Parts: sequence; structure tokens; C-alpha cells
Amino acid sequence: MENVARQLKDLFVPIHEVAYMADEPNEELQALGYEGYWPLYFASRSAPLGRVPAEVVDALFYNFVPGEVAACIPSVWDVATPEAVLAARQRGCVKALRNILGDLADSPVIARAADLFTKAAFSAPVEGRMLFAGLRSLPVPEEPLAKLWHAATLLREHRGDGHTAALVTHGISGQESHVLLALFWDMKPPRVRPPRPPHRRPAGRRNQRPPRPRPGSRRQHLHPSRPQTQNHHRRPHRHPGRPRLHLPNPPRDQPTHHRPNPPPQKDQRRQPLLTPLPPTQHAEA
Repeated sequence: MENVARQLKDLFVPIHEVAYMADEPNEELQALGYEGYWPLYFASRSAPLGRVPAEVVDALFYNFVPGEVAACIPSVWDVATPEAVLAARQRGCVKALRNILGDLADSPVIARAADLFTKAAFSAPVEGRMLFAGLRSLPVPEEPLAKLWHAATLLREHRGDGHTAALVTHGISGQESHVLLALFWDMKPPRVRPPRPPHRRPAGRRNQRPPRPRPGSRRQHLHPSRPQTQNHHRRPHRHPGRPRLHLPNPPRDQPTHHRPNPPPQKDQRRQPLLTPLPPTQHAEA
């Protein structure tokens, strides 16, 4: 049986993740002037920390390759301030939740859930959880739907800081944690088929040339890469790039190298190589 923390995770994580899965938060941040997903991500998630260096954000986020955070921090603060990013992110997440929940967004159930999530978040310990502490220092919204998302984000970052502490304790780096997660989920890399060799590729894709007409078709003599001959019934050469020489059929009465030479005449027959010697004249005894 799962413990209470894991059961609670299934309740607040979907509410928090509209910040990354929905379009409304990205649209609000793009209205400030941000372009691309990663500048939006690093600016919105690190905004509770203020204008801190890239090394601080890299240490807290933990699982990014070296240099990826520095490509966005601190240049993202040249576009907008952390306060403006926090406000735009909250507006977008509230819009996304309202579009998902519909009429339920203004029901007393949402207000009750927001109060319970807030009470649970502020009852959690702060020691060793810097990102959670930064969020906890922000004022709590008064609107029930915004309060619900804010409390869910507090609980999510508290859980994330705990993950980082556990990885550091066991000596697992951020990149190794991705590998372990892939093994835990039984994720396998996509199967990549090797490219076909050039002689097995379809004719239409070979060197971006038009497809060759079939042998014997009426369009074969019109193709620019085929010599215009009358022997359309013949099988095309297996090497299309090489020119093929087509010779007219010789008359049957003319000898060629394909036919054996005609038999020689009687008077033109080859003499034997060894001629018999004349008979020896014996002297009379």
C-alpha cells in the first residue's frame, strides 16, 4: 500500500503541471517578450529565487547538462523582471485550470481543496529545500483557483527538493538520474532503421530524379535519361547511369562476331601441318 505522500502526489502534481503542459502559461510569458521553451522554463521556475546567478539555478535544478542553464540565466531577466514573470505565470495557469474545470472552477469544492493544500504546504519542513523556501516566501493568492495552483506548486517543489537531497545522498548525478528513471519506466530508445543502400532506394528518390518508366511502356522513349531507340522490348541495363550502345541487327547474309565463320570451300581448306615425305628409293642389290 502506498504511503500518504505518494497518494497526495497524484492529487497535486496534475494541478501544478499545467504550467508546462498547457498553452495559456506560455502565451502569457510570450506576451512579455520571451521566445522558445527553455527561456520560458528557466525564467518562470527560477523567478521565486530572484536574480540569482546561473550556478545557483543549476545547483537547485540539479539534472541539466553543464552550460544549459547558463545559456538562459541571467539573460532572461533582460526581457522582464522576476515579479512580472511570476504574475504572468500565475495568470496563465489560472486560465488553463479554468478552461479544464469549466463550471467546477468556481465551486466551493475548489476553495476547500485550496485551503487543505495550503495547510499541508505550510506544515511541511523548510530545512534543506531552497526552491520550496523561495516559493513559500511569496504572498498566497486570495482567489481560490489561484490559491489552489500556488499550493500545489509549493507541494511539488517541496517534493522536488527532496528528490535532489536523496540523489546527492546516494551519489547519483543529475544525468544518471535520467538513466535510472528510464530503466524504472522500462523506456527503450526508438528503433532507427538503417538507411537503404543507394542501389536499393526507390528510383524516384535516387538523386532526386524522376521515376524511370517501366520497360516496354509507351513513355520509355520520352524519358530524357533513356536513349531513343526502337528496342523498347529489351530489358533495361542494370546500371542506369552507364550509357548503353544499341546497334542495329545485321543482315543474316553478313557474317558477324556473334556467328561462326562460314565453312571454307573445298579449295580453301587448310593444309595439314605435317606433309608426308616422298617414298625412299632403295638401291638394287
